[in-house]
Amino acid sequence: MEESQDSLSSCSAREPFALQVLGDSMEPEFPDGCIVVFEPSEQCIHGMYIMATIEGMRWFRQYLKDDEGERLVALNELYPEIPLQNLDWKLEAIAIQRNIKRKVKHYNY
Repeated sequence: MEESQDSLSSCSAREPFALQVLGDSMEPEFPDGCIVVFEPSEQCIHGMYIMATIEGMRWFRQYLKDDEGERLVALNELYPEIPLQNLDWKLEAIAIQRNIKRKVKHYNY
């Protein structure tokens, strides 16, 4: 279900939310089936794990910004990088916690 612009400005849209990882693109840090807690954000820095919308599709990847430009990368090398230059993209949230079989890891950037 897509959110309307009105719902994005509500208080609930600014609260942390949890999603389950499906697939192996972010292994080994985020294995298939683990739970990730995200916090909505309007800015990110190099190295953060983020949820972004790119050309209408949502992606969970690591954000990198360096001499090569801005890009999203999967931790599993089998998946290609997503260069962000000339793409319509928006940061949705940053990962703040991971839970694998009740073992919790916090991300403090």
